Amino acid sequence: MYRILIVEDTLAESDNLRALLSRYGAERGEQFAVEVMASALEFDERKPAADLVFMDIDMPGMNGMQAAEALRERDSETLLIFVTNLAQYAVHGYAVDTLDFMVKPVSYDDFSLRMDRAMRKLHKRTGATVTLPTADGTRIINVRDIAYVDILRHDLYYHIDGIAEPLRLRGSIKAAAEELGDDFVRISSSCLANMAHVRLIRQGSIVLSSGEELFFSRGCRKEALETLNAYVGRSL
Repeated sequence: MYRILIVEDTLAESDNLRALLSRYGAERGEQFAVEVMASALEFDERKPAADLVFMDIDMPGMNGMQAAEALRERDSETLLIFVTNLAQYAVHGYAVDTLDFMVKPVSYDDFSLRMDRAMRKLHKRTGATVTLPTADGTRIINVRDIAYVDILRHDLYYHIDGIAEPLRLRGSIKAAAEELGDDFVRISSSCLANMAHVRLIRQGSIVLSSGEELFFSRGCRKEALETLNAYVGRSL
């Protein structure tokens, strides 16, 4: 499931994009978790994780171009499509590495062509999966959707973006770290965090895109901070 964010201050326009995404998903067999934000300021303050952002430009206060510039200062990977009636801004999209540009009102034909391009990029990024045997059956999860993993006694808890309750299975944190790979940092003896979900690094903790705060243990703090700083440097 791909996380889609619509940043649009006009309800009719955001509803139209929702409807276009719904139709596209039904026709292409894709699943989307869609969230709408009514202002660029909210987007900049919350810093939500997303695979693709549809960004209006002409918004009061902080406009979409300013929000896009702030996004690129911290995130070079999230795909960005401008959706606006200000066609003259199209040339400025190159400065923030925008994938595409759609002029309102957006038709389905135009939307689907540009969405096809976005999905080709997203499919290339989907990457590895893990198979988690749970009480409800075997679940196949994209590694990128795992926010963090912690352990209590001998049970691992996989906290998955978009799934309310963590998935539980028997195992060790060491084996989980080996399976999940280099994008996960060990912040304590009982917790691994996906660095792609980290939105704030503090001296004693990290804050994830969900808003959850995870704390370093004394023994892991120094190495975890070095690993996080190196990861951030690669992303810039």
